[in-house]
Amino acid sequence: MGSKITVFGSFVVDLMARTPSLPRPAETVLGSMFKMGAGGKGFNQCVAAHKAGADVVMSTKAGKDSFAEVALGTMRELGMPQDYMFTDEETATGIALILVDENTAQNEIVIVSGACGTITDEDIAVVRPRIEESEYLLLQLEVNQDANEKVARLAKEAGVKVIINTAPYSPVTDEFLAGSYLVTPNEVEAEAMTGVPCTDLESCRKAAEVFRSKGVQNVLITLGGNGSFVSADGVEEIVPSFKVDAVDTTGAGDAYNGGLITALSEGKSLLEAARFASALAALEVQKIGTTPAMPTREEIDAFLAEHAE
Repeated sequence: MGSKITVFGSFVVDLMARTPSLPRPAETVLGSMFKMGAGGKGFNQCVAAHKAGADVVMSTKAGKDSFAEVALGTMRELGMPQDYMFTDEETATGIALILVDENTAQNEIVIVSGACGTITDEDIAVVRPRIEESEYLLLQLEVNQDANEKVARLAKEAGVKVIINTAPYSPVTDEFLAGSYLVTPNEVEAEAMTGVPCTDLESCRKAAEVFRSKGVQNVLITLGGNGSFVSADGVEEIVPSFKVDAVDTTGAGDAYNGGLITALSEGKSLLEAARFASALAALEVQKIGTTPAMPTREEIDAFLAEHAE
């Protein structure tokens, strides 16, 4: 087990339906299955890291309703600490409506942040000691941004390495990015944030330069099936992804980020961590769902041994 990690982010309940084709506007289609489970980018990433063997805690907020029990039940089942799971008395637990095309594995998602968009200064004060003793803090953009900014600031002041997964994309200030150890956008988010379409090694390098000009130390851009671009310690290269038959791509980015931070906490380089993260994502997309699809450490190690270079 590596150094301590705190994931500060979202919890929502995933309401997922699989269908032969994604509906067009005003069209109703008959689905083939429905599944409800624990989700949210922050929660998914934390579960991925926890199942991969990381020393990680989740800080998030749910409502006072039956959907909150979905999070707590999952945490109990997996043996995850619940000390930083806050409750909002007024606002309902967040949800994600997910449609998955069972033929192409493509998806469409609508997120309502709910309670995890209401994180307060009081909540932050409770989790602060844990953040300050962590080596890494992982953030996304699915909670109220003022909370993200406060948490990022106090982490940087304490010398904690802040990793920002810039999803789901919304504009952020350069001040929020400045001083962070790493940003992990996908190619769409990277273009939105830098104005550079990330299509190959050269364009990814240009985007990385823009991020560096905003004060970010290292850059990792995920490129879907084309792998991930890593810019760190004077190295700039694309780490290929593993070719697998995907059945459900929902949560692949979260699996990747959870794997990445686990490997970093174990002292791996960013390039090594990107390969570990790619293995985690490759395993995750071969199962249906998000948190239930996150692989165990044994599965990841076996997959990497099988695909050794």
